[in-house]
Amino acid sequence: MYYQNILGAIGNTPMVKINRITKDVKATVLAKVETFNPGNSIKDRMALKMIEDAEAAGILKPGGTIIEGTSGNTGMGLAIAAIVKGYKCIFTTTDKQSKEKVDALRAFGAEVIVCPTNVEPEDPRSYYSVAAQKNREIPNSFYPNQYDNPSNARAHYETTGPEIWAQTEGKVDHFVVGVGTGGTICGTARFLKEKNPNLKVWGIDTYGSVFKKYKETGIFDKNEIYPYVTEGIGEDFLPKNVDFDLIDHFEKVTDKDAALMTREIVRQEGIWVGNSCGSAMAGLLQLKDNFKEGETVVIIFHDHGTRYLGKIFNDDWMRSKGYLPDTQ
Repeated sequence: MYYQNILGAIGNTPMVKINRITKDVKATVLAKVETFNPGNSIKDRMALKMIEDAEAAGILKPGGTIIEGTSGNTGMGLAIAAIVKGYKCIFTTTDKQSKEKVDALRAFGAEVIVCPTNVEPEDPRSYYSVAAQKNREIPNSFYPNQYDNPSNARAHYETTGPEIWAQTEGKVDHFVVGVGTGGTICGTARFLKEKNPNLKVWGIDTYGSVFKKYKETGIFDKNEIYPYVTEGIGEDFLPKNVDFDLIDHFEKVTDKDAALMTREIVRQEGIWVGNSCGSAMAGLLQLKDNFKEGETVVIIFHDHGTRYLGKIFNDDWMRSKGYLPDTQ
């Protein structure tokens, strides 16, 4: 058996038991390792779905240009699909993203526009605004807008959720995942909660993001917003794909704890993962008292460590942030 093109290799990623890092967790912890997707991240799933749904609706036409704001991984998924399907890509991203992500997008033939991180989403310089502006200016272009596009969550309802259910043989009690656009956590959670209404969904947030306080108080507090280092999770606005009713609790993790845990996953489990995976695992350990003997916890490992060679896996960068002690 073979696939007609690389898009056939998206999904059906392995589930791997975590052993050493979770030795103090009473439940069994299984990681859904999404680095096995062709673009090395879970975002391949929703990138393809957004394109296919836009094609079916007549929004994306032959020879068109895909324009999207991305922290890197969604762009990679879109770029791979665009090559196979014959589209051009223009991506906006922020200056906090790792250089590897920008270089990778360019390697796949995309034009990449780097925008400032520390501006409001509504600011014309923000990567959201620049992408929307480009979409208005360029004829025959498609702006997927992963934050508000229902195809994002639908991809996970149709693929990630059913895969987890099958791989655990219907035995999953807790689902732990970092929250950015909301598509992964909410699409997967919707499917799993339909199968097991008692399932608990734990969203991992970061300091500087609005999610946790909004979930707990219903207040969108701009004072919660400040720059943070962790890539791929947290937001300074409320994406439509974040369905707060599906998420039972948000747990915040510091940038330092996320960075250090990313390294620990690699060194203790031999699984090369990226920044948001460290955040999710650190959050899981903070929540460990909620997990009982005999239960199964599934955590998403979102992306690959190669995206962070210049940051998380660079000792000088880690020291510059105060995450490692200075050497003499």
